[in-house]
Amino acid sequence: MAARRRKATTQISRLAHRASGTAAANRMVPEETPVAFSFAGTTHAVMMASPADFEDFALGFSLTEGIIADRQEIEAIEVEDHGAGIDIQIRLKDQANTRFEARRRRLAGPVGCGLCGIESIEEAMRSVDAVGSSKLTLKAHDIIRSVKLLSKVQPLHAETGAVHAAGFYIPGKGVVMAREDVGRHNALDKLAGALAKADIDGASGAVVVTSRVSVEMVQKTAAIGAAFIIAVSAPTALAIRTAEEAGMTLVALVRGNDFDIFTHPERLVSGVAKHVA
Repeated sequence: MAARRRKATTQISRLAHRASGTAAANRMVPEETPVAFSFAGTTHAVMMASPADFEDFALGFSLTEGIIADRQEIEAIEVEDHGAGIDIQIRLKDQANTRFEARRRRLAGPVGCGLCGIESIEEAMRSVDAVGSSKLTLKAHDIIRSVKLLSKVQPLHAETGAVHAAGFYIPGKGVVMAREDVGRHNALDKLAGALAKADIDGASGAVVVTSRVSVEMVQKTAAIGAAFIIAVSAPTALAIRTAEEAGMTLVALVRGNDFDIFTHPERLVSGVAKHVA
């Protein structure tokens, strides 16, 4: 069944308790739906996601999870709406399909680790692509500006206050692409797919996210090819170690004019300290 356009939000009624009293009121809340990624007719993973940007999601997930090396390895993407959820059928070209089948056979059998559908601890802890050769540098005002600009291209968050965003910032151009989703990983996957479709080089800018930085966010940013990840919230210890090993500059806790640099501060120029305590 072909996918119909689904609503991204729903209006609900609730009791609003305030200092002045309690009253019935309406509020917009985001929708989320199961989205299955199927390769060669077999479901590989299921995510709870915002019902939008399905093709970006499928392409980005395939790229950031290492299923494909570039978008040319996908033969077709078909989005099917089954009422209870969305099934995205992804057909890979011969060489990519052969690699994927070998990977699936290798992973068959282990007890699931519960990390975003990944079926083995080894797969979850896979090495990341090195981005240390990137020549991109940013100034402090780029960090501050990237977060401010991302906040202006979040219509779903403005309506609901309940979704994450991932954007791509290029110095001198601003946030050139952004995607929103109830899941922070999903937003980043959708951004990865949108960048690939637009032929935007990941090394040309910085990934900017509204969430905390987990190791998966670093892995996906490295797959995009970006040497910067900039976040509003804090990183985990494993994310910091992974970013350090990948040669990635991790900037987090961006609040107003303040931010913390956790790895590779040498890419930040104009008065930023070269060493982190």
